[in-house]
Amino acid sequence: MQQFVEAQVQQVISSLASNNVHDAAALVIDNHTGEVLAYVGSPDYFNEAKLGGNDGVQALRQPGSTLKPFVYELALEKGLIRPNTILADVPAHYAIPGAKLYSPTDYTERFLGPVRVRIALANSLNVPAVRVLEKVGVETFLERLHKLGFEHLNQTPEHYGLGLTLGSGEVSLWELARAYLTIARQGNATPLVSTFSNSPIQNPKYTIQNSTTIWQLITNILSDSYARATAFGVDSVLNLPFPSAVKTGTSSNFRDTWTVGFTTDYTVATWVGNFNGEPMRQVSGVTGAAPLWNRIMLHLHEHQEPAGFPSPEGLVQLPVCAVSGLRPTPDCTSVVQEYFYPEDKSNYERDNQFNLPPEYDEWLAKQQQSNFTSTNLRILSPHHGDLFLLYPGEEAKQKLEFKLAGNKSAPVEWWLNGEKLNTNSANSLFWNLRPGNWTLEARSGEMSDKVSFQVELANIKPTRRGFSINTTTPKQKV
Repeated sequence: MQQFVEAQVQQVISSLASNNVHDAAALVIDNHTGEVLAYVGSPDYFNEAKLGGNDGVQALRQPGSTLKPFVYELALEKGLIRPNTILADVPAHYAIPGAKLYSPTDYTERFLGPVRVRIALANSLNVPAVRVLEKVGVETFLERLHKLGFEHLNQTPEHYGLGLTLGSGEVSLWELARAYLTIARQGNATPLVSTFSNSPIQNPKYTIQNSTTIWQLITNILSDSYARATAFGVDSVLNLPFPSAVKTGTSSNFRDTWTVGFTTDYTVATWVGNFNGEPMRQVSGVTGAAPLWNRIMLHLHEHQEPAGFPSPEGLVQLPVCAVSGLRPTPDCTSVVQEYFYPEDKSNYERDNQFNLPPEYDEWLAKQQQSNFTSTNLRILSPHHGDLFLLYPGEEAKQKLEFKLAGNKSAPVEWWLNGEKLNTNSANSLFWNLRPGNWTLEARSGEMSDKVSFQVELANIKPTRRGFSINTTTPKQKV
């Protein structure tokens, strides 16, 4: 096994040479005993010119998204989210003292809107993961990571911030493999057993007392090839011909790529990058470390396929609309199965009204056509309580967009301060700003929405001739 993994490391590095990839590491573990079956720290230990003496298994690197399963597990354990919770993958902004406004995005810089927990984790979406960490708390999550054996995450919670779930700390491949072994063993942590004499590798004692069901649910999500198809496609190297759970990670500037996953029998962790810290050229977790993980997994199960993963104990599967996560209605175009806690079944039977809260307004306003519109009418622009300044001489140029979302049961009527506007536009129209206090109402059949806003004349003081004012401070929206 050791010789096979060494050969695969060298082959994968060779295939990625044109992408400025020079180094890799891999670890293979027996889930039942914790025994390390293969340990490859570098492609060529004896090549000093290429820093072959470095140990990529023990080196500390940013883990990218590989810590996300643990924040979701902790949030589920604490009841902060449910298996059927809908999370908002929409623009989010966090004010951080002494730093720039933190606005997490994905590599695609696209947002999917409302997503189920399964979709958020399987596709490794950044904004939902940050939102979940915000619910859990950075300090609480850091304490859990310490229990999982990440002893090198020894800075303060403030040092890592909400970026901890996206890889703002540094961990080793050894620590990652050990933590994923805990998932594979359904929360039953065990030390890694190596055959090194006088080994410098330490295995801190740690125990986690929580529900087996939640670890089983995390495994179920990480093994769901259909759930991750949006980000990875339906036929990627992450999909094996037998049951396997897997997670990738890519650090900032493509400096590190990771793939860690397991079957019921083995856990395999791989890293691909450069020991000298150089960024790779457009290599992500799925194109860098995943092919190495794939080869090792196929070899491990060449003669005997692993058993399937157990279903989450005590949970019930119910059909939901893929878009809303609620009980399907006749209008639903895609129905999938999702797990529920038994106590949530009554809510499932009672509620299938899909109404998005205001945090989706900015995202909804940018959608040309979307299946995520609210069942109720909602005025997306302007917002209730907005104040607009009208500059003298610019009256003809300054216009405000009235924008609407929702399913219309009848033609839309726009009313402003009790007067009906003459327009044939349904979802959007432009109105010339005029000073005053305004109440805008949209009506469609028995549905309606109403907001109030103000328009004031801007008080502009004339400046001395020959002087100008340069404003450099950008506006920030929190």
